[in-house]
Amino acid sequence: MPFNLRGPEILILVLIILLLFGAKRLPDVARGMGRSLRIFKAETKELSADDAPEVEEDAPPAASTAAPTSLPPAPAPAEATPTPPQAERTES
Repeated sequence: MPFNLRGPEILILVLIILLLFGAKRLPDVARGMGRSLRIFKAETKELSADDAPEVEEDAPPAASTAAPTSLPPAPAPAEATPTPPQAERTES
């Protein structure tokens, strides 16, 4: 359900908000919403950081996963032998 707000609708919404909160409280409301969004953003970052695997501090360093520089040449792939077609079975 898309919102199709134009100039008059936005003006009416602003007037309703001003009537509800008052002109003096509006900056406080906006500031509070900004703080809430910052806290929400920080918490979602923490959740994604918690999902990452943790490395134990007492564990010895992991061996290098890089491949050695001098590898023997790989053997050539064996030629595939064609398989003979299977004979059809007939049940009598």
